[in-house]
Parts: sequence; structure tokens; C-alpha cells
Amino acid sequence: MRKILFTRQSECLQPLRQLVEQQNHRTLVLWALDCAVPILGLFEQQFSNDMRPRQALAAAWDWAQGKIKMPVAKKAIHLAHNAATEAEGVPTAQAAARAVGHAAATVHVETHALGIVFYGLTAFVYACAKESDSVVNTACDWFYQRLLYWQAASPGLDITWAPFLLRDDVPNKELLLRKKLETN
Repeated sequence: MRKILFTRQSECLQPLRQLVEQQNHRTLVLWALDCAVPILGLFEQQFSNDMRPRQALAAAWDWAQGKIKMPVAKKAIHLAHNAATEAEGVPTAQAAARAVGHAAATVHVETHALGIVFYGLTAFVYACAKESDSVVNTACDWFYQRLLYWQAASPGLDITWAPFLLRDDVPNKELLLRKKLETN
């Protein structure tokens, strides 16, 4: 099952999408990897012995810091998505593993950052037994507040970044995607 309940056009995500478009790549990496941790827990509740999503997060962090190269991280990220595919019939775990994969892939390009939101929200909805509107509103606010936190905190952090993440002359890819979609 690959049913995703949210997209870039989901009304509830528009404030977050706009905030994502204002961020540099490093801030989005910090935010995505941070937000992935509680979502990872939703996967591990069902598949506690499957370390592939957790390993994808570790590889993404190593890649962001320049400790490993893209092919190594990409393999780990694909394995997280494989874990999602193999979680067929367990929609919470499946969505959670895909969210983690997208969080890790944010190191590659900013457009993956919203993937953690689409799949993370989907996992939260599947995990709750109560009204999903309140879960969605609470989770959207949590994603938004975490991004505000990293927006404020990231400039003062002493982190060794991979050289490709230090380029501030590159426009935000999520913003470019929105503009492209609006002109089509």
C-alpha cells in the first residue's frame, strides 16, 4: 500500500510549504532529520528489529557532514524505502519508513523535505484512533514550530558541513518547484 493522504496542494500544509521555501538547505536538513526521529518510532513499534530506516538517518547525517559520499547514503535511503515496501499491510509503519527515507533524502535536495510531512502526517493519521483533523492540526503545528526552531538555531551551530551544503548562492528547490508548477 502506498496511499499517501497529503500533497503539496493540501490546504493545511500551505503555511508550512511557504516557510520551507524560505529556508536554506542546511536548515531543512536539520529540520528533516530532527522531525524524523519520532516518526521513526512509529515504524519501530511494529518492526523493532528492522534497522534500515534508522541506518538511513545515520547515513544522511554522515553525508551532510561530508563523512560519506552520496552512493553510500543513497543505498541506505533506498533500503529505508525497501523497509516501507516490505511493511505492506501495516500502513502506519509503511508511511513512517517512507517519511524517514524522505527526511534522509533531504540532504540530496530540498524538495524531499516535504516528503517527511506528507508521509509523516499519513503515519500519524493511520496511528490514531480518534478524529484525524485534530491529529493533523497538531502535527502540522509541530512541523511548523520545529522549522521555526531550526531557522533560528541553525546559523549559530558549529557543524562541519559537506561542501555542497555550504553553497548559499543556490536557490531553494522547493520554491523553484512551486514557481514551475504555477506557470504550467
